[in-house]
Amino acid sequence: MIFEATYFGSSSWFINLDGLRILIDPWLTGDLFFAPGPWLINGRLNTKITVPKTIDLLLLTQGLPDHAHPASLKLLDRSIPSICSYSAGRVLEKLGFSNKTSLKPGQSKNLDQTFIEATEGAAVPGLENGYIVSSKNFSFYIEPHGFLDEKIKPRRLDAVFTPVINLKLPLAGAFIKGKYVLPKLIKKFQPKKVFASTTGGDASFTGLLNYLISIDGCNEEASNFIKDKAEFINPKVGEIYQLNDYINQ
Repeated sequence: MIFEATYFGSSSWFINLDGLRILIDPWLTGDLFFAPGPWLINGRLNTKITVPKTIDLLLLTQGLPDHAHPASLKLLDRSIPSICSYSAGRVLEKLGFSNKTSLKPGQSKNLDQTFIEATEGAAVPGLENGYIVSSKNFSFYIEPHGFLDEKIKPRRLDAVFTPVINLKLPLAGAFIKGKYVLPKLIKKFQPKKVFASTTGGDASFTGLLNYLISIDGCNEEASNFIKDKAEFINPKVGEIYQLNDYINQ
């Protein structure tokens, strides 16, 4: 029985779920920017990320560059089985990935005795995905913007990967709603562990939007909120976290 999670920063994770090695929303190399250009916002990795030697599944929540990062995807074998949102599927198609399954919220797929269920994620602007992933022994939920599909029935999960703070822009409001969603996630899934995601890692950001973003909440506040309900993990890049403990790489 194996449940290991390695954080690569931002929304990027590498998870070993009972032997199925899952790479999620990889940002592994190069700058990260959005149209119309880097002047709007530009991210640069400060820590070199090593591409995992063996990847059994590529799992993409969104088609935006911070989740389907073209330069990072180009480093991967195009035959890796991929499960993704429809917008991410279009990115993979352009890059020549040949074994792709695009799911809409509510749809699911079995892969090597692992069940992947797409849930309703953020609308940015099109509706994107979260996922509940279950093997024989373990299960987890991941959604990178703090949007919870209210149609999900309550169930016990081993782990939740979620932002735990809110990020806001003037006029637009919160586009990351981790602080808002955390109590709902705890109530619905009763997880053993909560992994803070999306807003962490070792990267530097510049650009106009970077100076307009405001933060509501912090990791310490999230940890205090869930301390009697689950174990809170504020992950460090490159460390391997196990369900009951963690070890350094």
